[in-house]
Amino acid sequence: MTLAQNASPSRPFAFDNSYARLPQQFFTRQAPSQAAEPWLIKLNEPLAEELGLDVEALKRDGAAIFSGNLVPEGADPLAMAYAGHQFGSFVPLLGDGRAILLGEVIDRNGQRWDIQLKGAGQTAYSRRGDGRAALGPVLREYIVSEAMYALGVPATRALAAVSTGQPVYRENILPGAVFTRVAASHIRVGTFQFFTARGDTDGVRALADYVIDRHYPELKDRDNPYLALYETVCERQAALIARWLHIGFIHGVMNTDNMTISGETIDFGPCAFMDEYHPGTVFSSIDQGGRYAYANQPGIGQWNLARLGETLLPLFDADAEKAVELANSVIQQYGERFQIHWLRGMREKIGLSTVEDGDLDLIQSLLAAMQASQADLTLAFRRLSDAVGPGDGEALFLSAFREPDGAREWLARWRDRLTRDEGRTEAERRAAMRSVNPAFIPRNHRIEQAINAAVEDADFSLFEALLAVLAKPYDDQPDFAAYMEPPKPEERVLQTFCGT
Repeated sequence: MTLAQNASPSRPFAFDNSYARLPQQFFTRQAPSQAAEPWLIKLNEPLAEELGLDVEALKRDGAAIFSGNLVPEGADPLAMAYAGHQFGSFVPLLGDGRAILLGEVIDRNGQRWDIQLKGAGQTAYSRRGDGRAALGPVLREYIVSEAMYALGVPATRALAAVSTGQPVYRENILPGAVFTRVAASHIRVGTFQFFTARGDTDGVRALADYVIDRHYPELKDRDNPYLALYETVCERQAALIARWLHIGFIHGVMNTDNMTISGETIDFGPCAFMDEYHPGTVFSSIDQGGRYAYANQPGIGQWNLARLGETLLPLFDADAEKAVELANSVIQQYGERFQIHWLRGMREKIGLSTVEDGDLDLIQSLLAAMQASQADLTLAFRRLSDAVGPGDGEALFLSAFREPDGAREWLARWRDRLTRDEGRTEAERRAAMRSVNPAFIPRNHRIEQAINAAVEDADFSLFEALLAVLAKPYDDQPDFAAYMEPPKPEERVLQTFCGT
């Protein structure tokens, strides 16, 4: 393991760039483009400190560094090559079209992290794009990244947002910005597909060896490390997508180039959080057929992972037929593994610590009542914790349903089930439920309000307020109770758009 070096005012990042030491076909070196008049909108100081960065130096020079105008000492900027299935159609060359990996840092715990600029100009993979990002999508990714972290969902992080002081041209002329993303790595299913599409088995092997060394060193001593890698990635993605469903998250663009090998949520362009519960919910404007709808996400995860398995076949076994058998033995377990993670989390959400055969039906009945009565997913589960024990909690829970009869019948079944779920006091059960049922999520209309104020009036107060509330999603925060509420009819966001 490479030991972390100390950052300093003259060297705010102590870079150790392992990906840049891979063969040249993995990437293209690329300096960021210059920004006209950059200024620092937001620096995530707690994250910078966790990464061992020099916060004071970043506060001083952050506008220049995070816009791409100043490449810090030790950086080795590059754009990563990858391919991918986009809405089911394979594209053999995608790559970082508007993202540049500055380098990697190692935190005080020995964990390696990528530092990447999004919107810092054209790369070898930009095709016809300008490589830039608009302010709105940058703020959206900042908000959602940090909200996911606070919710306890594995996700990439936001280190900084910078205004470039120059316009970007989309359907309208918009203010430009650059987003600085932190990730355990940016290696995707599509990264493996890039080499397979070129018949480069040596490249697949080199990438797999790198991933094992960087993310899963405990697999090195397994009988078949590459099969163990596949099993581990499948397990992580099953757990991750289950967490998405627990909180009503809809990614919106689950292409294979947007699925990480590390098990982090990545690329928040058209993502959204469900208000009223409906399994067919879609927000992304580019998902015309609902391929990536809320309830389709587990199945799409399995489809993507099957594509990963195809790239690894030559590493599983020299015998092609045996390799396919091994891959199938893993991917066929995915559905069961997802169900285990999802059901465990749903039991926690309704306050159960024991297991009974009827639990799945109990949970599905609640979801059916929510759907039938257009109940808000987040509010309904949060208020269910108030229904534990005596008081007016039951009425509060039922108020989340437009037609409460089905929910009232369900409550009777739930209370009966709780009588057999022993080992905790009512206060302990309520606290446990509140720790997994957030009061605050990044509701789409709140994000839009923050973005509109920033883009139209250069007012970042709503952005800052939303970040502060979402940093404590499981706390009551009575002064910010309005942020719990679903949108009014005129505030509803019906579509989200891919931006960064």
